[in-house]
Amino acid sequence: MLNLSFRTGLSLLACLLTLPAASGQDGPAPLLPRGWNPKDAGDRVMKGLVNTTAPRVKGAHDAGMVLARDRAWIVAEANDVRSGEAAKWPYVYVTLSIVNLKTMEVEKIIDFARGEQVYENETLPIGACFVPRIIQKDENTLRCYFASESPGERQSQMWYTDFDMERMSFSNRIDKVKLKTASGTHDMQPQHFYEDAVAAGFKHPAQDFGLYIFDNFKTVGGRTYVTLNNYPICQNALALVHPSLDTFEVLGHFHEPTDLKLSESAAHMLPDGTWLAICRQEGGNRNYTFTTSVDGKKWTVNEERPFVTNGASSKPTLDKFGDVYYLGWQEGTRIDNVSRSVFNVEVSKDGKQWTRKYRFETTKSFQYPVFAEYGGKLYVAVTQGETSTDRKEKIMFGLLE
Repeated sequence: MLNLSFRTGLSLLACLLTLPAASGQDGPAPLLPRGWNPKDAGDRVMKGLVNTTAPRVKGAHDAGMVLARDRAWIVAEANDVRSGEAAKWPYVYVTLSIVNLKTMEVEKIIDFARGEQVYENETLPIGACFVPRIIQKDENTLRCYFASESPGERQSQMWYTDFDMERMSFSNRIDKVKLKTASGTHDMQPQHFYEDAVAAGFKHPAQDFGLYIFDNFKTVGGRTYVTLNNYPICQNALALVHPSLDTFEVLGHFHEPTDLKLSESAAHMLPDGTWLAICRQEGGNRNYTFTTSVDGKKWTVNEERPFVTNGASSKPTLDKFGDVYYLGWQEGTRIDNVSRSVFNVEVSKDGKQWTRKYRFETTKSFQYPVFAEYGGKLYVAVTQGETSTDRKEKIMFGLLE
C-alpha cells in the first residue's frame, strides 16, 4: 500500500506541475487590479494637471510632446485673439512650452513660427502656422514640425526647425519637409499627397491645405513611423520617417469606405506584426473605425469594433508602453452638454482584447491628448478650456501613471 500511495503521489505531483500558474481567472493575468475604477483613475489624473499655456493666449490646441532631460517639451498651436483655432486664421502660431518634471513648473515658453516671420534663410508667407509635432533628433536636439497654410490662396507647406536643449534656443532657420510618394520626392504639400492617394483609388476633391503629420511618432524594429492626414478631405496614410527626419515616405493609404469620411488616424504594429489603425469618422454615425495591414501598404476596409461605441469626431490615440497598448477615443456622451467632455483609454497586450483603464469626464473637455513615457512613468498633455464653446483654450500637462 505504501508503494502504491507513493506512485499515486508522484502522478498527482506531475499533473500539478503541468497546470498553468493560478491567476484567479482563465487565461493571462488581468491588466488592472481587482476593483479598478476607470473614472476614479481619470479624476486622479486631472487633479494633477498644470497649465502650460502663456497667460496672453486665448486659444490653444493639438499638442505634441517629447520627454527628455527631466523636462516635458510640449509644442502646440496658439493664438492671442480668440478661443479655438482654424487654418484660415492667419494669427495662429506655434509655440514650445518647457515643463520641469521634478517641480511641474513651466520654465520657459518660446513661440517659434508665425506667418511672415523672418528667419536667416527664409521668410514665412502670411497664414496660420498649424499642427506642430516634435521628435528628439539626437542627444541635444529636438526637431519641431509645423504646417504653414492659407486656404484658397496657396498650397500649404510643412516646415521644420531645430531646438538646442543645451542652449535652450531654436536655430534661426526653417527648412521644407519632403514627401516621398510613388512618383518621386516632393515638397510636403497637399497636392502631392493627394495625387498619390488618387492613384490608390481616392475620390474626394482636392484641397490646397490640411496635410499634417498627425499621430505620435512610433519606433518599430529600429524604424520610425507616423500617420499622415489631410483633414478637410479625409485622407490617411502610414508613412516611414527617413533617418534624416526631413523626409516622410508614404507606405500605404487607408480611406475606404470613403463615404464614411475617415480622418485623423493613429496606428501601431501589433505583436503578430500586423498594423492596426483607428480612424476618426466625419460621416455616418461618427463612431471610430479600424483597419489592419500585414505590410503597412495594403489595408483592409475600415469597420467598427464592438469595444468602441458612441464615438465622437475627434482625434484618437494608439500607443505602446512596455508590452501594453493604450488606445484612446472620444465618446459622444456630453457632460452638461459640453462637447468632447468624455475620453476613454483602453489597454491591451495583444491589440484584440481591450479593458477600460481611464475614463476622463469633465466640463473642461478632455480632447486631443498625447501620451509619452519617461523614467518608467507615463505623462499626458491635453487640450482643455473653461468658458468657450469648443473648450480650446489651454494645454494642460500632468502625470498619467
